[in-house]
Amino acid sequence: MHKNNPAPRVPHPSATSRVSEKPEASEMSRASEKPEGEKKTPPPYGPRNQGQMSPDATLSWTKIPDNVDAQGESKPRILIIYTGGTIGMIEDPKTGSLVPFDFKHFIKSANKNDYATYFPKLNRLGYNIEFEAIDPPIDSSNMNPARWEELGTIIANNYPHFDGFVILHGTDTMAYTASALSFMLANLTKPVVLTGSQLPIGEIREDGTLNLITALQIAAARQPNSIKPMVQEVVIAFGRYLWRGNRTTKVSSTDFGAFRSFNYPSLGQMDLHITFNTKRLLRPEETGPLQLYPKMEDAVNIISIFPGINQKMLEAELSVKGMRAGILRTFGSGNAPTEDWFLSTIKKAVDNGLVLVNVTACPAGGVEEKRYETGDLLAQLGVLSGYDVTCEAALTKLMHLFGRGLSPEEVAHYMTISMRGEMTITD
Repeated sequence: MHKNNPAPRVPHPSATSRVSEKPEASEMSRASEKPEGEKKTPPPYGPRNQGQMSPDATLSWTKIPDNVDAQGESKPRILIIYTGGTIGMIEDPKTGSLVPFDFKHFIKSANKNDYATYFPKLNRLGYNIEFEAIDPPIDSSNMNPARWEELGTIIANNYPHFDGFVILHGTDTMAYTASALSFMLANLTKPVVLTGSQLPIGEIREDGTLNLITALQIAAARQPNSIKPMVQEVVIAFGRYLWRGNRTTKVSSTDFGAFRSFNYPSLGQMDLHITFNTKRLLRPEETGPLQLYPKMEDAVNIISIFPGINQKMLEAELSVKGMRAGILRTFGSGNAPTEDWFLSTIKKAVDNGLVLVNVTACPAGGVEEKRYETGDLLAQLGVLSGYDVTCEAALTKLMHLFGRGLSPEEVAHYMTISMRGEMTITD
């Protein structure tokens, strides 16, 4: 690890960051307060529509100073966590080929608080920056729950000593990682900013340098006249926009604006100035210290519904050994075939304890079960509505809930609640 004005480190989560698997007693206690005869279900994590868009809300944009450290406050302490990806490539001066990035290139000398030729502008930010790297760096196509646990643990271990975190990540699975971290990190009140690039940072023309600098500024930004961070959630900063991480999907393999949130507005814009849409930012209740839930149960399947799907295909998808939940990627507003074999196969899976969630394959909009008979039939069989949740968020949310040791009934209950602003509840 190479550092500039290092901040103290802690080897394990302390009183200000805890590692847990089961929900806290306070989260589950109200489940037993139901009257006799009523089905006992766990209480929501927070407000039912936490972080979702109000139809009559007005936009409110806040501009941060170009140098956010010019307010006389102590220098922001930011931890950069490098996982790999396109941003992490530079040109080898000997061969001219692109090679994985080594953080020693960030600084000219380990004894000087000065950055290398690649990032001279970082000196002008005036931040205390440290670097952590997953070893070895990976292509984001190889991202998995074990890596998410590693990332979550790095953040939890260092949470008391940094003001914000920037994760350098490949674009292909960035939305999955952002969604996973949003559920793993309970009581998060500091920024976790994911960014990357479409071109290697070693290219003459590239987008990585600007994305990195912007992500650092967002991680260091504070609310006006306050020491509180402007961003208190997991976000993706890429190109011109700041997005809520668990609302985001990769939409282009070539555009510098590679990500989009179709069902929730941007949290900020990065043009001549960085401005924040303050009424859209998540402001979670501070219910306690950061709590890490590292375990992610990977027994979740994504099942695409398409014209021509047959009974054998569907049965095979729903009978994978050890599978506990499935996401049905349906047509339009949550529609699927109504043939007897299809409905009976779905009913059998639900009756066998499988948690099934209806998520539209459309990038924009959501599931409206009552709009068409085809969608309503799925609801009658026990398939849960995913509302306007992304497939990435639905997948990682299911992994998180089962990873916490919840029963299928409890998981089903929480899938109808917006835990981290990941979906809009419409009924």
